Amino acid sequence: MAESTTPTYTICQADGLYPDDTVEQQIFAPQQGQKYNLEYFQANLWPSQALEPKPWSAIPEDVRQRIHGILVLKLPFTREDVALFPNLKVILRMGVGYDRLDRVALAEKNITVCNCPDYGTAEVADHALALALTLRRGILLHNDRQRATPPAPYAVIETPLVRRLQRSTFGILGLGRIGTAAAIRAKAFGFHVLFYDPYSPNGFDKSLDIERTKDIKELFRRSNVLSIHCPCTRQTRESVGYDLLSLLPPGSVLVNTARGEIVDLDGVERCLKEGILAGAGLDVMPVEPVPDDNVHSLIQAYRRKEEWLEGRMVMTCHSAFYSPESFVDIRVKSAQTMRDVLIDGLDGNIITPDME
Repeated sequence: MAESTTPTYTICQADGLYPDDTVEQQIFAPQQGQKYNLEYFQANLWPSQALEPKPWSAIPEDVRQRIHGILVLKLPFTREDVALFPNLKVILRMGVGYDRLDRVALAEKNITVCNCPDYGTAEVADHALALALTLRRGILLHNDRQRATPPAPYAVIETPLVRRLQRSTFGILGLGRIGTAAAIRAKAFGFHVLFYDPYSPNGFDKSLDIERTKDIKELFRRSNVLSIHCPCTRQTRESVGYDLLSLLPPGSVLVNTARGEIVDLDGVERCLKEGILAGAGLDVMPVEPVPDDNVHSLIQAYRRKEEWLEGRMVMTCHSAFYSPESFVDIRVKSAQTMRDVLIDGLDGNIITPDME
């Protein structure tokens, strides 16, 4: 009678985010009645302070051939990368979006794709409202002018940025987990909340006591603040350009904490110059990190502190998700989902090939 072999699960955290592997070893450890070997390691392809990533091929070939599960935060995973891992079974994006994974190539190899959708919901919603309020209350403008030489007079500033929040319209593009959390926060400040999301179930507006529109153009026409919370898909990529932004009421504020690829920066710059946008709060950019040799003219103007942008633009570095607590959540929840799917054979946060 042939002896049964003990399976081995080899799991890699690609980026190299953590000082130890205590959390992962505890979560991946065999539970009662289970018997298997575990190999877990961090590849250190893009640790926190590194400006550029190493390629996936930097992992030695013999190690790549053993890997069954990959946890990845920042790195893209292309068709060419898929070919480097012949025994890969599960890849998990440690975040909400999965647009940087080649899902077509992964599906062809029957590799399961997962994400971690619930680790930083509160932080991103808080960040979106913070950007909106910083602009809409003129906080950034006062900050800039009081630090000038000489400082501006100690007085109110007449500006299209500053408006009463109550009964103005806070528009939300995409009412998922984060969009819903942003809606609740906006309501607490007295905004009238209007959203557009063709995938949201009927009646969701009633449960939150907010207004829904089935027309994306109406969303833009009526929103004094427009906050983007949709995923980056084939339909939404580069979908918010001048044609939609120019529909906003004059003096509006745009906030993007979703994905930079959704918004056309040319359109944002033009609307800021034309006064359609009074301000823009951007946590995400079309290309991240912003390449030194190809900096968009809007970002150049922002970094040069050009006068026309004074107090009108805030840029944060895809950090809306971050707090020490959320970074713990993303680590624990990602590892638990990897265990559920790869080791225990359960369904957990699986992204099927047909999902947008």
